[in-house]
Amino acid sequence: MKARIFLYLFIFSSLIALYIYVSYSAQAEVKDEKITSLEAQVSQLEDSLRSSRLKVLDLQYFSLENNDDALAYYDHLSLKDPARYVADKLLETNEAKGDNPLVPYEGMESNFKINKINVLNHKWIIADFSDGRFWGELFIEYELKDDLSVDFTLLDHLLYTRSL
Repeated sequence: MKARIFLYLFIFSSLIALYIYVSYSAQAEVKDEKITSLEAQVSQLEDSLRSSRLKVLDLQYFSLENNDDALAYYDHLSLKDPARYVADKLLETNEAKGDNPLVPYEGMESNFKINKINVLNHKWIIADFSDGRFWGELFIEYELKDDLSVDFTLLDHLLYTRSL
């Protein structure tokens, strides 16, 4: 009787071990496939990130922050971020009552105000303006003086037409 109990116990243990082995093998295959899939996805995302970084560098080509020759014009002023300073001064022109004085159009929905600013170099700015419904762009020349005042001169402008 004892021999049969040990035999049954051995057979039962063997079946459990076989079940665990087969189950683990199937799980291992699934996990290996998932790891391979995730590695491919990581590779694709790294390529996408690399591509995005190149696009960002390309977009930053025309900016004061990345133009050492243009920044050299402001070394004597000891400004931490000349582009931000000039952009802030340009945004201060929005504080005037009514339309921004640099925008050569009258607002139709409300007053035209400058929204986005890109300081290209030590002389030029591209800015976007809008009244909430209509919008356009400005090409502005600026001069940052030694007393930290800034003079803005509108060089060109456009207002996008809106098809109703």
